[in-house]
Amino acid sequence: MMERIESLTLNRALDAVASRTPTPGGGAVASVVGALGAALAQMVVNYSVGKKKFAEHEPALQSSLEQLERARTAMLELAAEDAAAYAVVNELMKLPEADERRRQEYAGAIEMATQAPLATCAGAVALLRHFETLAPMTNQFLKSDLAIAAILAEACAAASAQNVRINLPSLRDAAGPERASDVENQLEQLLADAGSLRNRVLEMTG
Repeated sequence: MMERIESLTLNRALDAVASRTPTPGGGAVASVVGALGAALAQMVVNYSVGKKKFAEHEPALQSSLEQLERARTAMLELAAEDAAAYAVVNELMKLPEADERRRQEYAGAIEMATQAPLATCAGAVALLRHFETLAPMTNQFLKSDLAIAAILAEACAAASAQNVRINLPSLRDAAGPERASDVENQLEQLLADAGSLRNRVLEMTG
């Protein structure tokens, strides 16, 4: 069984991504980028808690630390889900089209392989919304770090979107055009939100 990417040292994780294996691939990389954005925002908050200047925001800042910790964990869980879902699809695709197991499991496997990156994209947008609330109540000496966190979160959303899009034709065949259209519409709204939120954070930290 392949080790989860968060259990590897940085060099081993990079080697694993670079190797000629399907996972960890783009889905895991996108999620790790999102987790890095959350971690960087945590650093900004850690430099703001306990400061007299931000005393009125102390409860919100403490809550933010917990929220960002959960977001980091969720992103890494989604990396594992994406890898597992892809592994199942990859295994099923090696079977003949008439194979009973493939016929029974393929639709569900494609749905899972689509939902993992879609959830990652949604998680990235949630992070960006949170960063927007942090901008006016965190240490201004670290505003560039919060801006970078926003750039990373938006990159996570854009990268995850690619894995959703690559699965849409298969989802359309397996679950029908209405389901594929619904996912595509969700995705486009998430990407629009990610772009506008990123811009707002950059404006607030510029």
